[in-house]
Amino acid sequence: MPKVGKKSKIPGPEWTKPIRELRNKLDLNQAELGRRLHYSAMAISRWERGEQEPTDRGYIELGNLAGDPTCWYFWGRAGLHNENLLRVMPEMRQRMQKSRLADFEIVSAGVSGKKVNPEKVQLVAIPLLKVTAAAHGEKGGHSSSMLSGPVENMIAAPKEWCPNPATTSCLQVRGRSMTPLIPDGCIVAVDSSQNDHDQLDGKIVIAWHRDRGLTVSRFRRYDHTEILVPENDGYESITLSAKQRWKILARVLWWIGKAP
Repeated sequence: MPKVGKKSKIPGPEWTKPIRELRNKLDLNQAELGRRLHYSAMAISRWERGEQEPTDRGYIELGNLAGDPTCWYFWGRAGLHNENLLRVMPEMRQRMQKSRLADFEIVSAGVSGKKVNPEKVQLVAIPLLKVTAAAHGEKGGHSSSMLSGPVENMIAAPKEWCPNPATTSCLQVRGRSMTPLIPDGCIVAVDSSQNDHDQLDGKIVIAWHRDRGLTVSRFRRYDHTEILVPENDGYESITLSAKQRWKILARVLWWIGKAP
């Protein structure tokens, strides 16, 4: 009687091995890696078992965490390639165009102990989300999209502009309440880990209201009163209160826009 051989194990999707290897390289368990990426341990487990592929945002953060050269695998699965490096702030373009790709260094976001070359441009990838931060009086996107919304594109930015890459996203501004400082159509980079009211007086922020969605404005505190102040005098300020139910979600780090 012929022997019945063991069933051969079907290999999982190609993304599972690089994720496991990165986690092992960083000496993290699934829960620890999840905290670094702002995902649950169960999500990491599903990625590694091949049951669910990481989102574009997940791949971006994996790349930021991995550093060069592994980052290009993860970023490539999210759609970012070498040519996307020129999507940076205008004052960096001339320096980058004169440099070769070898002059760039992709740093491991959040990983200490790695020596970096000060002569190289250190970059991280920031997701450009399909979500809008609206002007005063208009309706913007939902708060949940700040960390889990769909990714439209990616922007490579200098590391020093993104102190917390895992909580940094780019959103598009719609409306004119922040003109001339932030024109309609600009892209703003926001850090959702910076939401402490005590640290935000005078800063540009992203606020959220259940009925109005995401709004971009300047946050001001006067004694016990908190106000969202537009740059454009043609728009009214918004006083924050328990009745209004506004929530400050993030600080705006910087913004970019196309020349007219």
